[in-house]
Amino acid sequence: MAYRTFRQEYLQMPVVTRAYTTACVLTTAAVQLELITPFQLYFNPELIFKHYQVWRLITNFLFFGPVGFNFLFNMIFLYRYCRMLEEGSFRGRTADFVFMFFFGGLLMTIFGLFVNLVFLGQAFTIMLVYVWSRRNPFVRMNFFGLLIFQAPFLPWILMGFSLLLGNSIIVDLLGIAVGHIYFFLEDIFPNQPGGGRLLKTPSILKIIFDSPEEDPNYNPLPEERPGGFDWGEGQRLGG
Repeated sequence: MAYRTFRQEYLQMPVVTRAYTTACVLTTAAVQLELITPFQLYFNPELIFKHYQVWRLITNFLFFGPVGFNFLFNMIFLYRYCRMLEEGSFRGRTADFVFMFFFGGLLMTIFGLFVNLVFLGQAFTIMLVYVWSRRNPFVRMNFFGLLIFQAPFLPWILMGFSLLLGNSIIVDLLGIAVGHIYFFLEDIFPNQPGGGRLLKTPSILKIIFDSPEEDPNYNPLPEERPGGFDWGEGQRLGG
């Protein structure tokens, strides 16, 4: 019964959220089982560009450390806000959501060349939280029952929490910065005088992830209409 409930809940997750969280959990499980090591996953420009270990461009976003409080904390926030974004402002726009993943990952990778960060998954989570919080400015949040605040303060509260735990806030600042760049280009700049949409989802992503839009002027063939061919009006026998 529990397995069936878990399976149903898992299959009800939107596709991008399900794929990303599953990849993160499987990567962590592989490390815990010593099938792979973090040294095979971390972001290292020299190994990527000189030794062609290109998988590191992806795997550094999938590992959140060994199973423990930090891992569970990040996974809860990743699952929650990734899903709320995908089912909220990106509902019916899977290709745009995937494009945000690519855009955010690319910016973080570029910034990662100049700062000493080996895993960018936490920064990516903060980016998702930031975008959601800016698109839901009037939602009231409750942080562990200690603080009540408006949603836009959430990324900064999380950064302060990281500071209290003794973690580096560079990761959080990177996620906030990239999230703000995306939010500005996608939500603010297009609505400014003289502004416009600079971020355009490639057509190939729309073909892969989005269902084709129905043409309102499309006139279906007779065999495609409900009921099939129109064979003429029926007549009563003997009438």
